[in-house]
Amino acid sequence: MDKESHTSPRKLLVTGASHGIGAAITRRLLNRGHQVVAVGRDFANWSDEDGLEKRIVDLASLDTLPKHLEEITADHPDMNGAILNAGSGRFGNIEEFSFQQISDLVAVNLLQHLYAARALVPLLKQSGYGDLVVIGSEAALTGGRKGAVYSACKFALRGFTQSLRSECSSRGVRVCLINPGMVDTDFYDKLNFKPGELAENALRAEDIADTVMLVLGSHPGTVFDEINLNPLKKVIQFKN
Repeated sequence: MDKESHTSPRKLLVTGASHGIGAAITRRLLNRGHQVVAVGRDFANWSDEDGLEKRIVDLASLDTLPKHLEEITADHPDMNGAILNAGSGRFGNIEEFSFQQISDLVAVNLLQHLYAARALVPLLKQSGYGDLVVIGSEAALTGGRKGAVYSACKFALRGFTQSLRSECSSRGVRVCLINPGMVDTDFYDKLNFKPGELAENALRAEDIADTVMLVLGSHPGTVFDEINLNPLKKVIQFKN
């Protein structure tokens, strides 16, 4: 296989595609001429675009997710890449979480990624090449105060991608984990903190999209196992 297989127009799935990092990745892929199956909960602000197929799916609803994934893979057997991005944050001391809140957080930040990979990896293996890019978090590297549940999900996701990398390489499928630090998106809208006000205090969603394009466009024999990105100066600003 030559590099053309990875740089020519492809069909890729993006989860969490309607907002934030996922939206930036989706738009970048479309601008480069790729087709995107975009999965998200709300595309009200999106117009129809060439190469874009929107799928409204609640990825945290694990009871219905397998059916949605089966429909997507049946409709797009020629898909040869996926960017698993969806997630949400909730922070606090462990005793501040209800049991249901813990379950919900694990569903959206860990289990739905595993479900999506379970559905998509067979397609990628069958094609003989492809990319599975997972958007993780700096919380996968160091557990932080009030982040026990969130970090547990991200640590587990990191181990999952490491194992999957080993499992898939013999079939020509590359697996990469990207761990961003604080990114200036609506992720913080419902939280009591956010990045500092200066540009150097937060990554941009476009920075993550640039990194995804680097991974996808690299020589097919090259794998970026894990990429960590952080703002130049980490500043956390608490809201009133």
